[in-house]
Amino acid sequence: MIKTYRWAVIGYGAIANEMAQTLAEHGRMFYGVAGRNQERTAAFAEKYQIQKIYGKIEEVFADDQVDIVYIATPHNTHIQYLREALKAGKHVLCEKAVTLNTEELKEARQLAEKQDVVLAEAMTIYHMPLYKKLREVIADGKLGKLQLIQVSFGSYKEYDMSNRFFNPALAGGALLDIGVYALAFARIFLSQAPDQILSKVRTAPSGVDEQVGILMANPVNEMVTVTLTLHAKQPKRGVVIFEKGYVEIYDYPRADQAVIIYTEDGRKEIVACGRKEEALLYEVEDMEQAVLGGKNEMNLSDTSDVMDIMTEIRRHWRIVYSEETTETECEI
Repeated sequence: MIKTYRWAVIGYGAIANEMAQTLAEHGRMFYGVAGRNQERTAAFAEKYQIQKIYGKIEEVFADDQVDIVYIATPHNTHIQYLREALKAGKHVLCEKAVTLNTEELKEARQLAEKQDVVLAEAMTIYHMPLYKKLREVIADGKLGKLQLIQVSFGSYKEYDMSNRFFNPALAGGALLDIGVYALAFARIFLSQAPDQILSKVRTAPSGVDEQVGILMANPVNEMVTVTLTLHAKQPKRGVVIFEKGYVEIYDYPRADQAVIIYTEDGRKEIVACGRKEEALLYEVEDMEQAVLGGKNEMNLSDTSDVMDIMTEIRRHWRIVYSEETTETECEI
């Protein structure tokens, strides 16, 4: 008999709606929903036929009927909900960026380990079948040794300092919003985490990062270049370059196809696996497998490596959000 898990969602924004739609398309629904605005919470519940509406977010964590909590709120709120959910013994799938910094993530990981529950970041890249297939192709050695990874992500956002992309009160900025995808893409192909990081940032009037260039290398001299912008649409393109060829992937956050070009003869090989439309379903399925005790650690070590990189980069920029101010750094 297949185990059925009850999911509760915190939040009612765009990604929460997309997840609810994905579940509905496969004959499922959230068990419960909670949010700060009761009118919007009730509207979300009605739209997706969710039976349980919580008056307060804290009620989610006290509900014995809830197996998995899906956190889909702005990332500066994540740690407070992670603390409460994990302490209550709930498994948690949390939207990216999973926390603001390394220290918050370490705390959350320790709580998850103590309570023996699954903690995971809702990063589509970790769960798309294409990447699992590509790792098999790379492992056979036909492409040779990894040399370089190039990743870009650009979005054109309305230049309004009050929206979430530019608002420091909502932990805005390119790095935590879109850079997390680019760095996750790079990390799944690198044999080791980077230990050398250089970056250049352009800040918005609000003080958050709006355009970024990053150069990284790891102990075995595999290199990565990353370009991010909130000012221009650019292809979500990743290129993974080996001695004997390279892999090119477009729309990499939810990719279902890649092209391998072999250097010696220019031969092209198309690798197709999975469906981009099912990206969130793959997350749900992998999460439930992990909760069930399957061999799936939800790439939490990769999540931690990416968080370490982003924390180090922001430390260098001296961009610190109000929730994480220290004596040595400047609040924006």
